[in-house]
Amino acid sequence: MALTVSTDADLRQRRETCLRAHLAAERQADTEGIIATFAHPRYELVGAGRVYDGPDEVRRYLQDRHRVFPDLATDVISFWHSDDVVAAELWLTGTYADPQSSGRRFRCRTACFFEFEGDGLVGVRAYFDSGTIARQLA
Repeated sequence: MALTVSTDADLRQRRETCLRAHLAAERQADTEGIIATFAHPRYELVGAGRVYDGPDEVRRYLQDRHRVFPDLATDVISFWHSDDVVAAELWLTGTYADPQSSGRRFRCRTACFFEFEGDGLVGVRAYFDSGTIARQLA
């Protein structure tokens, strides 16, 4: 798929507003707030080989993720817009909640593709190096 730049400034703004609300809800571990940013909730974690599709699966995934990494956060490095996707480069950080980990933190550069139908978010495809995270938590 070739990356083409979207020229509709209003659509770009609506999508970025959605994404900023989505990322803010993730930072606050607000499961229902995250789900509310989707027209159709779907996460594909390429680095882990997992897909969570639909509100119930995504809700369980988010609740499990918040238990393991209660302070999981993303900081935007940049956004790129195409016709159906906003690509984002992000810093992903978090503290492992395992008592044996002594509160170890990780920081990993991540790429996410936020898929849209119009201005409705219909999926997040995340690429990350699980080895980078594992080494920092070991």
